[in-house]
Amino acid sequence: MDLSNMSVGDLRNLQEQIKQEMKKREVQEVQKAREQILAIAQSVGVPLKDLIASAGRGGNKGATVAVRYRNPDDASQQWTGRGRQPKWVKEWVEGGKSLDKLRV
Repeated sequence: MDLSNMSVGDLRNLQEQIKQEMKKREVQEVQKAREQILAIAQSVGVPLKDLIASAGRGGNKGATVAVRYRNPDDASQQWTGRGRQPKWVKEWVEGGKSLDKLRV
């Protein structure tokens, strides 16, 4: 197909046809992948819902994490040791005290 001989209108029409064909093929490829995954799961005897549940992102996302540090002056202030240090932890460390003394 020689694009150099096509008018701008014809090129736009072709571009729209390409977009529609791309969307159609993407849907087909996703469906084909789903069918293949289902076939594999069935061949090994794993229910698909179990396969999906164990393959979720983040592993145990939403699961609670044990507290590792507690403020000795206020037991309601706790920290798991993950993420940013709370203000009370920063103040403790900046005061020259050991983080180990906060460990639960």
